[in-house]
Amino acid sequence: MGLLEAIILGIIQGLSEFLPVSSSGHLEIGAVLLNAHTSESLLFSVLVHAATALSTIIVFRKDIGNILKGIFTFKWNESYDFALKIIISMIPIAIIGVFFEEQVESFFTGNLLLVGSMLLVTAVLLAFTQTVKNKEGGTVQYWQAIIIGIAQSIAILPGISRSGATIATALLIGVNKEKAARFSFLMVLIPILGASLLKVIEYIDQPAVTQQTGGFVLFMGFLMAFLAGLFACKAMIKIVKEGKLIYFAVYCAIVGSIAVISQLI
Repeated sequence: MGLLEAIILGIIQGLSEFLPVSSSGHLEIGAVLLNAHTSESLLFSVLVHAATALSTIIVFRKDIGNILKGIFTFKWNESYDFALKIIISMIPIAIIGVFFEEQVESFFTGNLLLVGSMLLVTAVLLAFTQTVKNKEGGTVQYWQAIIIGIAQSIAILPGISRSGATIATALLIGVNKEKAARFSFLMVLIPILGASLLKVIEYIDQPAVTQQTGGFVLFMGFLMAFLAGLFACKAMIKIVKEGKLIYFAVYCAIVGSIAVISQLI
């Protein structure tokens, strides 16, 4: 993987992790178009995902700080309540990550037919949110946390947008727009960081793999993903508030259709 490919893929990851267009799907498409599938694609994927996790921490630093401060009072309060809902939402994806890791990884082979089909599913899901009216005060309930968590686990498939699936699901079951975006972005932090740590350990345990991509190239991919993630995360919060997800539904429908048609012709 060269410097230009790393920069482009880093930007794609940073933007598409938060914008509801599927980061995994766009990374697969980008890797195919750039012919950037290398023996180090695993490490690169870990780095750019860690970069977007870091951008989430920066954007929501006040929320995270307040949650941690509330937890360390060691009394039942709103922070404990929110943290427990986040933990509950992670149960479905934790089950899949532990018991079906190999099956999940088998989907990431540059199969554009699968990616395109799942982008079309994302488009339909986002389009449905146009029928939803914003619920004033609609905080996430425990049963909603589970459903949103299930949506996140389905979004493991390349082409299903994680942010799109979780935010759209939250809106469809009655969560306030701003709270839906906040919950969606905070709920993914621990799974991303945990998965990144496991993948780093896995990469370190493979000494036979010859390093083909230089450290500077990997760093630039990380940096571009981080900067693009900062922009996209802030932009997505505004987009959800203003109810403009339909534009991304159209985009996903177009890209998904092109990907499917390209594989069928």
